[in-house]
Amino acid sequence: MLIIDKPYVSELLRETLLKNQFPVLKTPDAIELLPSEGINFISEKEAIEKYRSGEIQTIYTSSENSIGWIAKNLPFSALPEKIDAFKNKVKFRKLVSKLYPDFYFKAVDPDKIDELKYDELPHPFIIKPNVGFFSLGVHKVTSPENWEKVKTKIRQEAEIIKDTYPKEVLDTAKFIIEENIQGEEYTVDAFYDENGEPIILGMMHHIFSGEEDTSDRLYTTSAKVIRENWEGFLDFLVKLGNLVGLKNFPLHLEVRVDAAGNIMPIEGNPLRYGGWCTSAELTHYAFGFNPYEYVMHGKHPDWETILQKHSGHSFSIIILNNNSGVEAREVKYFNYEKLTGQIEKVLELRKADVVKFHIFGFVYAETRPDNFAELEQLLHSDLSEFMDEK
Repeated sequence: MLIIDKPYVSELLRETLLKNQFPVLKTPDAIELLPSEGINFISEKEAIEKYRSGEIQTIYTSSENSIGWIAKNLPFSALPEKIDAFKNKVKFRKLVSKLYPDFYFKAVDPDKIDELKYDELPHPFIIKPNVGFFSLGVHKVTSPENWEKVKTKIRQEAEIIKDTYPKEVLDTAKFIIEENIQGEEYTVDAFYDENGEPIILGMMHHIFSGEEDTSDRLYTTSAKVIRENWEGFLDFLVKLGNLVGLKNFPLHLEVRVDAAGNIMPIEGNPLRYGGWCTSAELTHYAFGFNPYEYVMHGKHPDWETILQKHSGHSFSIIILNNNSGVEAREVKYFNYEKLTGQIEKVLELRKADVVKFHIFGFVYAETRPDNFAELEQLLHSDLSEFMDEK
């Protein structure tokens, strides 16, 4: 069963539901976001009964907004507990401490942040909301002076973002401090089948503009990204699945890989892939198969054949987060045409309300290996150059 919720549903996901007639939970938000005809809606009562009986085994959500419904309506199952093991970052750190006993982390209340002294913490360190989304409220602290600035910024951001997403998705009522994880950052879209075997459906390399950058500007995938990380990520997914006891469970995992190939998890996002239908759609563009269908059918991609036929190009998501320093409400116009005109091959442009969601939207792009500079230019841009008048 799929649970469709705000803020966004892609055209690919709508078409997938119509074509396959996968059961969809009938909620006001799903009715608003999906076509009025042709969707295989099932009532909340029917969904609960079918999940209790085992007729429904896998739940995929388009948005973490759905976590509240699962917690309220499926408390008789182990699913809410497994979801919380990932969404609650302190619980997640305690869980994986069995694999990484020396890793430092600390939960802290917002009103206690001012009392924390830089020299008493491992540095550099990361501070972020205990329940979070889209790197909102995430900061890397590298010096005592930087720490004082971050404290102020956290208070300001908490007021701005507190009403953007439900508390099950983003909650600034508690923060977590953890030591900085070295290495390259990646995301992995995976699915644990009915036997608990992990199936990798996609990967992305999260590229940053510099050491202190914690934003979500650029994610890219390619045959090279898959080949270089496949074996290590699969081995880690087996260990993680055994820790939590995962079966029939989609998971969007964020990790860092150091120079020696050691994998350290950052966080896991349960029952969905990249927010706003992002990473699953990038997989579809890059590798030609539909991750939503593979999850619902428990199907394994034939990666060997897929990679043999691959073009060798990079496929990327450019997230147009507002890091210009200009308040979203003060932005009168954003020149999407100017921005996309700097990209050789745009696959899709998705616009978003920057006042409501703190991003201008998303661009999907295909890039030749010798033209990666066009992505790096946007990676380092604060986007103010696109805020010109019509």
